[in-house]
Amino acid sequence: MSAVETVVHRAGAGGATGVADADPITTEVIRHGLNSAANQMKRALVRTAFSPIIYEVLDFAVAIYDDQIRLLAQAPSLPLFMGTMNYCVEYAVEGAGGVDKLQPGDIILYNEPYGTGSHPQDAAVVMPVFFDGTLIAYTAIKGHWLDIGGKEPYSTDTVDVFQEGTIFPGVKLYRAGELVDDIYRMALANTRVPKMVAGDLNAEVVGVRAGAAALVDLVGRYGLETFRTSVERMYDHGEAVVRAYLEQMPDGQYVGQGRMDNNGITEDPIPFEVVLEIEGSSARVDFSRAPDAQEGPVNCPIPSTVSASRIALTMLAGSGEPPNEGHFRAIEVVTRPGSMFHPLKPSPCFLYGWPAMQSMEVIYNAVAQAMPDAVTACSGGDICSLVWWGTREATGEPWADGSPHPVGQGAHVRGDGANSLLHVAESATRFSPTEVWETKNPWLLERVELIADSGGAGKHRGGLGVQMDFQMLEDAWVTAVIERTQSPGWGLEGGEPAGVANAGALRQADGTRTTLGKATRLKVAKGATFELTCGGGGGYGPPSERDPEAVRSDVREGYVSEARAREQYPHAFEDE
Repeated sequence: MSAVETVVHRAGAGGATGVADADPITTEVIRHGLNSAANQMKRALVRTAFSPIIYEVLDFAVAIYDDQIRLLAQAPSLPLFMGTMNYCVEYAVEGAGGVDKLQPGDIILYNEPYGTGSHPQDAAVVMPVFFDGTLIAYTAIKGHWLDIGGKEPYSTDTVDVFQEGTIFPGVKLYRAGELVDDIYRMALANTRVPKMVAGDLNAEVVGVRAGAAALVDLVGRYGLETFRTSVERMYDHGEAVVRAYLEQMPDGQYVGQGRMDNNGITEDPIPFEVVLEIEGSSARVDFSRAPDAQEGPVNCPIPSTVSASRIALTMLAGSGEPPNEGHFRAIEVVTRPGSMFHPLKPSPCFLYGWPAMQSMEVIYNAVAQAMPDAVTACSGGDICSLVWWGTREATGEPWADGSPHPVGQGAHVRGDGANSLLHVAESATRFSPTEVWETKNPWLLERVELIADSGGAGKHRGGLGVQMDFQMLEDAWVTAVIERTQSPGWGLEGGEPAGVANAGALRQADGTRTTLGKATRLKVAKGATFELTCGGGGGYGPPSERDPEAVRSDVREGYVSEARAREQYPHAFEDE
């Protein structure tokens, strides 16, 4: 590819500054103060939100950026969102007229997919933070609204961005502290569940204000000059941590291979590859060989492509520290405009997260070629998402809910894969407890159980997937987004693929059953059951090397059937 055909994405302004006069103790106190401020934002949001997708699932991100839009701190929530927030801030401010148009008390609403990296339901609220009249930072929250006026509350078959929801291209929701009522009323007029959206929008406002207040208090305690000096040292430290890890990887080019089931419109599979280049202490993640933007909504805008790349590598290299801008300086991301990982308007991108999740697995597949001990085998590779809606029989009120669901995780050099966890892209989120689900929604959970034989065989066994069956008590609609139905998670170093792939099925009250993967606005009649199969993870190492006692334990616990164990691990039964 020529330089004209690709775009290189790097972390925010700056590089290692070598700040020598920042006191390390003060720097560490300020770093923890920033993380505390971000966590205050999170707590405020969760405690005031209306919908379970916010306060139970944690389908949001909260972050604080400096005046150069460099990440200061974020609270644990949805990882895939976190790496997109600098774009949300940048484009929200640009849409509102630029930095010169900002004033204390402003709050901007922004949800254009090519700037947020998400579908329009993931609405960002951005607040500029002033200290003694000087713009010093931004607090930002991006949270999933249950509906924002798209062709459906959730879709797998959109063909352009205009079908996907109402767009707010960087408009002031609050101007100098005063609500812009026209914008607020427009947001509520373009949703099927206005009470829940109103509650969640106001909760985002509460959250950014809480973060701004905590940040101003922190800066006031130490002074702006000391604060900024310490922040530069904090960035330098984050960069050093990641570079030290990358230096352990052999220089070279490593190609990871992946595949999407389809694009939501046609049934053709979509193979793709990602190239990881390591040179010294720097990494380049190259998506320039990606296929062209798709007819259906499996296109991943730049912010989420960059976010997936940074998350995949910093989760390995970040030493478990809360990230800041410095952690990203060693990582470049290359994309090709007009491709699946760099779509241009008006390409549909409602299912942006699914190629992003697959790209993370593919990046780990590439890392495994250089350092197989560093990564796990492939997980179930999906969040097996279901989004429900309907009208309650007793009250006539509209309702909606949605959730990711857990899959088996890949095994690794140190042990078996974890059973039934959310994909690493959503590793700090969760799904609602059964009690909350059944209280708020018109269904019963017929079955929630680990799936025997779903983990891939190996010296270390892949984690088990889970079966969840939802029996409907009232008529409802559902959109299902289930990927990797044709490609179970791969094994590593001689480990076998997962034994069960992801799948969905609708079982009618009369027993007839229809299988599915991606489906939009599927009628689930009263008495019908939606069967969700969340697949297992791949194995690590040759099955012949598994400890016989571990095999027998798996059989006793019901993780592996005896028949499958005898087939996959015959050495464990030789002494019979």
